[in-house]
Amino acid sequence: QVQLVESGGGSVQAGGSLRLSCAASTYTGRSACMAWFRQASGKEREPVAVIDSDGTDSYVGSVKGRFTISKDNVKNTLYLQMNSLKPEDSAMYYCAADSSRGRVMSGVSKHWGQGTQVTVSS
Repeated sequence: QVQLVESGGGSVQAGGSLRLSCAASTYTGRSACMAWFRQASGKEREPVAVIDSDGTDSYVGSVKGRFTISKDNVKNTLYLQMNSLKPEDSAMYYCAADSSRGRVMSGVSKHWGQGTQVTVSS
């Protein structure tokens, strides 16, 4: 069973930066599609960024050019660098991993972290 543990959330002012980390308990790099999701209060969970097993990344339009997803296969860690943060980025951020990109994009990944809160003030 893969365990995912997020960290790095916090409170920042608009325009600031945060880097989220997601440590995996087992090797998930080359065989897994991994992603960051977020869920704001009163809203549905949405995918923010995805990175495939070959390193190809993709982003939701609202974060393109500001967020960067990456992974370190040696450290079994997924990252999300968030720059130029906006109040609308405030949410609980979750990492997810699955061997199937389809399941990841459908929001039904086999493995999920517990989440880390990001709050951006104006």
